[in-house]
Amino acid sequence: MSNMKIGLCVLASAAVLSLNPNDARAGKIQDNSFFVEEAYNQEAGVVQHIQSFQYMKNREWAYYFTQEWPVPGQAHQLSYAIPVYHFTEDQTVTGVGDIFLNYRYQAMAREHVAFAPRLSAVLPTGDYAKGLGRGATGVQANLPLSVEIGDRLVTHLNAGLTYVKGAREPGGDRANVIDYNAGMSLIFLASNTFNLMLEGVYGSVESVLPGGKTGRKQTFILNPGMRFALNFESGLQIVPGIAVPVIFSESGREYNLFFYLSFEHPLF
Repeated sequence: MSNMKIGLCVLASAAVLSLNPNDARAGKIQDNSFFVEEAYNQEAGVVQHIQSFQYMKNREWAYYFTQEWPVPGQAHQLSYAIPVYHFTEDQTVTGVGDIFLNYRYQAMAREHVAFAPRLSAVLPTGDYAKGLGRGATGVQANLPLSVEIGDRLVTHLNAGLTYVKGAREPGGDRANVIDYNAGMSLIFLASNTFNLMLEGVYGSVESVLPGGKTGRKQTFILNPGMRFALNFESGLQIVPGIAVPVIFSESGREYNLFFYLSFEHPLF
């Protein structure tokens, strides 16, 4: 399994999400889209647990667990993301990938516009020899911007990069690699508790080749989906969702399935 595929999974699922406090009392879903990061930090006293599952061709899959915490209010947010992969390309391999530790700063939170830059440490917890990670510590930066367009439409815009110094290929050869990502999503609020979604994500992933050389592959993901919310008097909000990512790359077109489940609730 190549580092390129790991990179694509990371680019496609690095997004984290939270509730826009401006709409909390209205009970609206105001999360990010599935592959594109929104720009609303967690409000004070509210934690979120996010699970996603992406089913790919050849019965391969990727599972992600993310948890977000305000520290202690909306201005600063800490989160972590743990990926688990199952690949069958070269050999059947299942295991934990590289873990992300994330910090986000709420730089802007106006009535209709929000901006929250993120900086992440990428820990080499995945076994590079089995193709589960990059084999070295990296850093990722992302710039999410969220804009409300009227009462029924929201868009999220992303631009970012990932740098790994001394990344390894399965044989152990090293090289520095840089990945680029950009994305945009449109969220249609059919009602307060039901959304239709369409997002596009571009990824340019650099991988290490034998001999310490590098190669780069580019992909574009078109991802239509939907989600709905279950709101409880206790403050708990459960958001299930489903999408059908279509991945366009040099090797052709691939259809995946994507499942999403979020739990958000007050700490006390």
